[in-house]
Amino acid sequence: MANIKSQIKRNKQNEVRRERNKAVRSALKTSQKKVQTALLEGDAEAARLHAREASRALDKAASKGVVHKRTAARRKSRLAKAANAAGQ
Repeated sequence: MANIKSQIKRNKQNEVRRERNKAVRSALKTSQKKVQTALLEGDAEAARLHAREASRALDKAASKGVVHKRTAARRKSRLAKAANAAGQ
């Protein structure tokens, strides 16, 4: 356990951020799963709508540093590709 005041504060901040990041990552997985579920059900319009929401969430997470910028871009690309393929 840290006994330096600044390190104690840093540990508290890290814990708060870890919990917040965990919640954001969980929400990202949920939004991506909604797209996959809509695709499996054959609802192309819902898939496109959910893909748009997931894309926004990924952009936000990337800008906050929760996920890497290229990871967000890769996931967005895969979602868009799947949603567009279902529409055709």
